[in-house]
Amino acid sequence: MTEIPVTVVGAGIIGETHADAVLRHPRLRVAAVVDPDEAARDALAARVVAAGAPAPAGFAGLAGAVTPGGLVTVCAPTGLHVALAEEALALGAHVLVEKPLDVSPAVARRLADRADALAAQGLVASVVSQHRFDPASVAVAAAAHGGGLGRLTSAVATVPWWRAQAYYDLADWRGTWRLDGGGALMNQGVHTVDLLVWLLGEPVEVFAYTARLAHDAIEVEDVAVATLRFASGALATLHATTAGHPGIGVRVQLHGTAGSAVIHDDQLEFLRTNTVEQAADVVPAAELLGAPKPEDSFVLGHLRQYDDVVAAIDGGRPPSVGLRDGLLAVAVVHAVYASATLGRPVLVDDVLRGDLAEVS
Repeated sequence: MTEIPVTVVGAGIIGETHADAVLRHPRLRVAAVVDPDEAARDALAARVVAAGAPAPAGFAGLAGAVTPGGLVTVCAPTGLHVALAEEALALGAHVLVEKPLDVSPAVARRLADRADALAAQGLVASVVSQHRFDPASVAVAAAAHGGGLGRLTSAVATVPWWRAQAYYDLADWRGTWRLDGGGALMNQGVHTVDLLVWLLGEPVEVFAYTARLAHDAIEVEDVAVATLRFASGALATLHATTAGHPGIGVRVQLHGTAGSAVIHDDQLEFLRTNTVEQAADVVPAAELLGAPKPEDSFVLGHLRQYDDVVAAIDGGRPPSVGLRDGLLAVAVVHAVYASATLGRPVLVDDVLRGDLAEVS
């Protein structure tokens, strides 16, 4: 099997995570690092070399950094995601875009609308949703989608994290509408939004409040709470904050007429289904209950998604997480922001169609 060269675009913290995952994948190598900040490029290149891999080439922009048929992973500020992905695709590369897909549903939709055409060209385009690949998430999804929980009735999801002001001060784009696209929900909570949508289906309506309560020098929210109504009739509550000192693990509870499941801090805490065998063919759920969280779980999640992207490239199939999945997560987040701004329920379809002005 041929080696796939990877261009990492964005040499910040998340770029380091992607580089670490690529270094652990037998089919991938970090071929290039793209960042306008030369010091950041050099630091990431040194990290690659320290891991025993050849030094990647450094570039300020994508020109010259992309190999046709290679993979570009976009780890730049959120407001640049789609533009960089489009540039990489035009150069004939596959792309993996960090979450969220973009700050704007309209811009995200512009790329998502090309999903079928890109697939016809043989190009794989995926959005990072690494928690879909966590063993706990896989087990719960198997139970939910296979009927093991009965009719899904409700969910409770919370992202109770803490970010000191220094986190936002680390880069001038953080905490801005233009490049960060939102606060605690868009950045810290979007993965949990994606899990809710994956488990329960597309939400129909959202009602929400947001607030900025612990950070003065940012434009965006540090607390968001919302209720979601799904097409199935199921209801969910969603909470995300970066104002919850000292920070607690993310928790997702899923309830149905025949069983319930709890994922806490990415680990399976509880799973009861209407059949003992439920989910056993995908993941031995009993072995997951009470299992300790691996120290490298964040990199492992990305590594699992890289496995899926490589399999999609090899097999000429769509990735498990596509551009439309990324668009829907962004649309739900913007429905929360629109509802909080307008003080009324908002239909997710109105956001997807562009019938509501975007919050900025």
